[in-house]
Amino acid sequence: MNWLLEKFVFRLVRKGTLSITDAAGKTHVFGDGTGCPVHIVIRTAAAERAMALDPMLAVPERYMEGDVDIVEGDILTFLQIVYTNMDETQTQPFLLRLGEMLRYPLRRLHQFNTQTRSRRNVRRHYDLSEELYRLFLDEDMQYSCAYFETPDVSLEEAQRAKKRHIMAKLALQPGHRVLDIGSGWGGLGLDIARQFDAQLLGVTLSEEQHRVSSARAQEAGLSDKARFEIVDYRSLTGPFDRIVSVGMFEHVGINHYRTYFDQCARLLADDGVMLLHTIGRSTGPSITNAFIRKYIFPGGYIPALSEMLPPIEKSGLIVTDVEILRIHYADTLKHWQERFQKNRARAVEIYDERFARMWEFYLAGSEASFRWQEMVVFQIQLTKRRETLPVTRDYIGETEKRLANPNGKRPGKFKQAAE
Repeated sequence: MNWLLEKFVFRLVRKGTLSITDAAGKTHVFGDGTGCPVHIVIRTAAAERAMALDPMLAVPERYMEGDVDIVEGDILTFLQIVYTNMDETQTQPFLLRLGEMLRYPLRRLHQFNTQTRSRRNVRRHYDLSEELYRLFLDEDMQYSCAYFETPDVSLEEAQRAKKRHIMAKLALQPGHRVLDIGSGWGGLGLDIARQFDAQLLGVTLSEEQHRVSSARAQEAGLSDKARFEIVDYRSLTGPFDRIVSVGMFEHVGINHYRTYFDQCARLLADDGVMLLHTIGRSTGPSITNAFIRKYIFPGGYIPALSEMLPPIEKSGLIVTDVEILRIHYADTLKHWQERFQKNRARAVEIYDERFARMWEFYLAGSEASFRWQEMVVFQIQLTKRRETLPVTRDYIGETEKRLANPNGKRPGKFKQAAE
């Protein structure tokens, strides 16, 4: 085995059981022999060198290319060994720290997301085949963190609960003009239009998502209430009574946070409410994972709260509620991976083996980052006036209960703080 790679793994893996068969056919064992064993086979000397010099990029990349295989265990258990050892020592091996130090000064360049570049970045990921996403998402095609009110609920129910949770925080009323920034496959917007008799505008930069969303609105008989357009949020004019954005802020980029919140403040009515749902990091500013940036979400970045709050404050928006969802996305990704594995052969038919290996590492790596690293989900509620919403959070739970009971009465008028 490449001596640098061997030294790196030896210093990293102190607990667990990791076996690596190198390109010469020799097997090396690391760790203390505990836990579920993982056995990796490296097929080329070039892969060994790449993994020694840049493990965060090279390990998933070489797995994707077929130069690395996991013959015992799976990607998730391998990453559990890696991340729990990193967490145990509270330090990162030198090669990992060096990679982050070299990439950190370039992060603003990587996130320079003009309108043209943003559209190109979105199409790299979201204009993949609709059929691919149907292989692993729920029936409503919710491509964001679900909300598991109990651990044993289905993915479908957890995604319905997520939508109820978000709609309750928006304090929606009939006739509201609602903007959905990054409207995905349309499920949340259609529920808002249907359940609250609201006028919904969903905007996306993905042609595939726009096509599916518009077709769904037509099929549901909601075209008069729910409209979807391909447009950049920076080009919109308001006002809107409510603004919601789910899973889009990760594509904004730190260079554009002030622009984003300033624009949201301009678009939001004076008595309006905004709910921002985004993946976040609990340990402060960092960089985008090299593999994710190169192959999955070009231009993307996961923010820390410390990076979001200053531009929010400068925009004139008021933070009225912050909720941190911790394990929910790990459980969501577990469901997605299980469904993807059941339909993996079809994914290979749609694309190829290389794509399938890339996608399964993306799903497993994402789950691992929510289970054993710093990834969480932020739900941030924003207004312009402190008296816009009730002074307690009771209305959120009450609205969720009404939405969960379709035979009950329609969501009623919430009481404002000033009443």
